[in-house]
This record gives sequence, structure tokens and C-alpha cells, in this order.
Amino acid sequence: MLLNFTHIFSLSMLGFAGIFSISSCAGHNTQSVIGMSEQKITTAVTDTASFGTGCFWCTEAIFQRLNGVIKVTSGYSGGSVPDPTYEEVCTGTTGHAECCQVVYNPSVISYDELLEVFWKTHDPTTLNRQGNDVGPQYRSVIFYHSEEQKEKAEHYKAALNDSGVFNKPVVTAIEPYRNFYAAENYHQKYFDYNPGQMYCRLVIAPKVEKFEKVFKNKLKSTSKNSETANK
Repeated sequence: MLLNFTHIFSLSMLGFAGIFSISSCAGHNTQSVIGMSEQKITTAVTDTASFGTGCFWCTEAIFQRLNGVIKVTSGYSGGSVPDPTYEEVCTGTTGHAECCQVVYNPSVISYDELLEVFWKTHDPTTLNRQGNDVGPQYRSVIFYHSEEQKEKAEHYKAALNDSGVFNKPVVTAIEPYRNFYAAENYHQKYFDYNPGQMYCRLVIAPKVEKFEKVFKNKLKSTSKNSETANK
């Protein structure tokens, strides 16, 4: 069943467009390699969604806070170069987009709800750009894993354009899922592990704060968020 969320869609996109102009993530390749401890996958039936909303540090910080989301991995999708490095993707020549692979429990949160978060937490009207992050690697993109996901993504994109919510057309690419390469360890849970880093303080933190206010009924409990951040 398709949700009708266009009537509650904020013209300000939660005010995120202004935040994007502050800085970019491309110049903050902090080599603080972390010890990774994967969040335990439950035995519940799960599904996977793949989204690109610009810098994957922001995308990850948002989706990992949603109740029903089990695991979020930052990485690269949609390109032609096998197992690319961050530096290669940053050249914009590999065809990959920075994206997050989201494993979720569909009995707790639906793909429609994930799409709502996707549309509302970035600017889907700027081609190959989010603020100061410019290039095809920062494109707004949905990599669909099934025909059902494709149909829903196309439905909501058309509905948003028909509604006139934005003063420019939605240019989000809707592409078939072909590959996913996990990013280097230091990119995983970047916001959680580097809260004092300038990009995190000036861009990600305000964005997460706005997101949590709008989607407060869809968030994990505070204790769960803290537990996830400490892993």
C-alpha cells in the first residue's frame, strides 16, 4: 500500500538545503581507523534498501537512528570499477555514488517510510550535487532491489513532481541495484565516532537534530541509539 505523504512534505526539506552550503565532506578524509563491531542481525525477516543523498556520512547518521533499521553500511554503488577506493570515487570517474545500504525489518518500518525519510532529508532537485559536494558521486539516487521498490520509488517521484512541492523538478536517479562495495572502515559510523570534526558539527549535527524532531515517532529509543553509537 502506497503512503500519501506529499501533502505533509515540507517545502524547506527540514531546512537542510541551507545546511549543505556550509562545507563539504570531500576535504575531510580523516584517517581515524576504528575498530569495527558489526551490529548483530536478528533472526527476523529482513529486506535491503540502498540510498544515495550526497555525502554518505549524513545518510548513515540519519537512517541508523530509525526504529526497525538493523544495520547501515556506507559504501559505493552503481559504478563500473570493482572495489573502488574513496579517493577513486571522489574523482567522479568511476560511476559510483556514495550511498548507504540499509538492512531493515519490514514488519517494523516499511520501504514507503524509508522513502519518506529519503525524500525529506536531502535536496532531490540538484543534479549531481548536495551543497558544496559536487559530482556524480554525490547524486541523489535510489538503487532498487526489486520491481516493487522500483514502482514505489517512481510513484513517489512522480507524485512529488506533480504536487509542485519543489520549485524545481526532482532529478533523483532510480537505478537497478548492481553492486555495493563497503567503504573503508574509517567511514563507518563516522558521525558517531567523530562528533567533534568540523563537518560533523556544522553540517551533520544540525541535520540530524532536525530529522529527529520531524521523525521523532520513528526513532529508536535513546538507549538503543547510545548502544549503537558505542559499538
